[in-house]
Amino acid sequence: MTTTANSHSSRQTARLFASLILIGLIAPFLVYPTLLMKLLCFALFACAFNLMLGFSGLLSFGHAAFFGGSAYITGYLCRDLGATPEIGLLAGLLFGGLLGAVFGLVAIRRAGIYFAMITLGLAQIVYFLALQLGFTGGEDGMQGIPRGHLFGLVDLSDNLAMYYFVLVVFLLGFALVHRTIHSPFGQILKAIRDNEARATSLGYDVARFKLIAFVLSAALTGLAGSTKSLVFQLASLGDVHWHTSGQVVLMTLLGGLGTLLGPVVGAMTIIGLENQLADKVGSWVTVIMGGMFVVCVLAFRRGIVGEIKAMLQGKGR
Repeated sequence: MTTTANSHSSRQTARLFASLILIGLIAPFLVYPTLLMKLLCFALFACAFNLMLGFSGLLSFGHAAFFGGSAYITGYLCRDLGATPEIGLLAGLLFGGLLGAVFGLVAIRRAGIYFAMITLGLAQIVYFLALQLGFTGGEDGMQGIPRGHLFGLVDLSDNLAMYYFVLVVFLLGFALVHRTIHSPFGQILKAIRDNEARATSLGYDVARFKLIAFVLSAALTGLAGSTKSLVFQLASLGDVHWHTSGQVVLMTLLGGLGTLLGPVVGAMTIIGLENQLADKVGSWVTVIMGGMFVVCVLAFRRGIVGEIKAMLQGKGR
């Protein structure tokens, strides 16, 4: 019975990744590549955030610090020190994880609103540093970040080449999240999320598991921010602003908290709507997004993917 279940799960995983790869290969011939790259960066950001909130039960309002902080680190290395894009991304990944470890060590033994407020406070310190430090460019941001040549061979100034590179980065990040969720470590995280006291009574070091999940989420968020800085050749204060943290919460909840594809669908919805509405309603797009969030929480509490999943399960009975 277990062998059959594992075989079915493996087939589902293979179909999922085959579908994502196929859609990713075709997409730039149907949609503007720069929009798709922005979507993939935020989809990875949302997947990383969902790993923490959806599967660990930790709500952070400080993820913009990892997203924007890593963008600045990558920009500084690539623009000012002449590093190659792969080195810049690796540095952003490591910086996000390191900063996540610092945040986690301070906040991880708190829970609920206290944890959220500590992460928000720490993120505001990072925002202040980004505003004051000389190399960041202050309010103007860090402009003119070169895309460079991947491994010295592939010219990323070509939009199509850059898109496929971003697609590979997203797929690798998504695969890591998928593997984490379906590993024994992921099962322990779910147990902690569902009943922390029971997990503690079973002998698990709850704080250590939550810290590892937080650092992993921060590192992947840093990778997403670093990739975005190369795509747009810019790292700005908007990337480290608390609004960015709120935006990823909206994406995750709208798509479906605790689902694998939910954050991707949520990112597609939010980024797509912003792109369509920005030149039509201007600043009112923020009000519309806020209204969508309220409607989603009241009417679709499981999110888009969560509701579809529940509907399909109901029909299958």
